[in-house]
Amino acid sequence: NILCSNLDVNFCIKRLKMKNIFTKKFNIILGSLMALVTVLVPSEKCSAFPVYAQQAYESPREATGRIVCANCHLAQKPVAIEAPTSVLPDTVFEAVVKIPYDDGLKQVQGNGTKGGLNVGSIVILPEGFKLAPKDRLSAELKAKTKGVYIQPYSDQKPNILVVGPIGGDNHREITFPIQSPNPENDKGIYYIKYPIYVGGNRGRGQVNPNGEKTNNTVYTSSSAGKVQSVSKDDKGRYVVSIKSENGDVNEQIPAGLEVSVRQGDFVKVDQPLTYDPNVGGFGQNETEIVLQNPNRVIGLLVFFFSVVISQ
Repeated sequence: NILCSNLDVNFCIKRLKMKNIFTKKFNIILGSLMALVTVLVPSEKCSAFPVYAQQAYESPREATGRIVCANCHLAQKPVAIEAPTSVLPDTVFEAVVKIPYDDGLKQVQGNGTKGGLNVGSIVILPEGFKLAPKDRLSAELKAKTKGVYIQPYSDQKPNILVVGPIGGDNHREITFPIQSPNPENDKGIYYIKYPIYVGGNRGRGQVNPNGEKTNNTVYTSSSAGKVQSVSKDDKGRYVVSIKSENGDVNEQIPAGLEVSVRQGDFVKVDQPLTYDPNVGGFGQNETEIVLQNPNRVIGLLVFFFSVVISQ
């Protein structure tokens, strides 16, 4: 605090102005430093299966339109969605996500063995749309969704549905039972066209949620030099010893990967030491759906009927 008497008012006013200027400059500098730290220091966790994304991201779709599953599933693969072009309010319909891949594909498991591919999917519906309750499902829909556990992304986002990982051999097409909203009961819903975003993945990711590589990706050399030896232990893990200018470097290769270099080879920094084992990947797509006003449909039918009668 600055105490002022009647004799030194001007002096105090100058000090107050200087203090305000200093405070503003300090705040600007502090804000700039915080922004710089935000840019330079990664704060996001990498998420693979839906459970990881649910824990790390409030929303799975970034402002750019990118779905966060792509943070760990680095390869791009196709995905498709089939859904009706329009639906009536408070009705149950199905959206089918197709995750294609070739028969007979095997992926590297976490323990280094080969196994079948797993799949997962996410469907981002418009606000108000949600997973249809079981008592609203037809016998056909119950049969299509049997053994497939679909859940909302979170309590706050029931319009986002996730499933997986599940075995891919019998689930290359995943049926999502969806209930449309009723604008008559929810004033925030309108009879308009809405977008639907979908993501689909087959196979394991290349990055773990903690940011470390899995054994389903390429391992590269951290140093340049000559490969002195390539050894393998009883658990299938490799050690590639490289003689560099700064001394010997031992590169650890997890089980399940196939080493692509041999003793005597010269390698560069970031040169692959293994072949790429990944046979899967993630893809995303989108479509549109119209929430149709039943009165418009009735009006259209009446119009067609009147035209027929007038003929």
